[in-house]
Amino acid sequence: MTLEELVACDNAAQKMQTVSGAVEQLLVAAQRQDCLTVGVYESAKLMNVDPDSVVLCLLAIDEEDEGDIALQIHFTLIQAFCCDNDINILRVSGMQRLAKVLGESLEDNSEPRDLHCILVTNPHTDSWKSQGLEEVASYCEESRCNNQWVPYVSLLER
Repeated sequence: MTLEELVACDNAAQKMQTVSGAVEQLLVAAQRQDCLTVGVYESAKLMNVDPDSVVLCLLAIDEEDEGDIALQIHFTLIQAFCCDNDINILRVSGMQRLAKVLGESLEDNSEPRDLHCILVTNPHTDSWKSQGLEEVASYCEESRCNNQWVPYVSLLER
């Protein structure tokens, strides 16, 4: 491996860590402002009714769910809709970390929410601006310029 390749790998890892932190910051801020829609079906309903309010679509999946054909079909349809409506898409792994960030209780006996698709909506007011949103949007745009239409980020346990 050359020095340039080592530097590029280090920069990519650092960028991934920065974007991962920005995603977590964004999710916390959006949840406080009631600007999250959680669940594949709930997300599809919202995008059908008000696609202009959606600023980011997170598609979360871990290795054990990769073989779920129904989920992959949903993801494909959601990605196509997002591309048609200029909605940033981000593929995320680390479902346990995602649940922690969103305050999901694993001990609770109630049915866990479907965290496979999460939409961040922008209320029609400028009541909140998130540095995390700007960082994630910039990462998505940069990835598209590199022909990576659905960028990937891993949420790591802390």
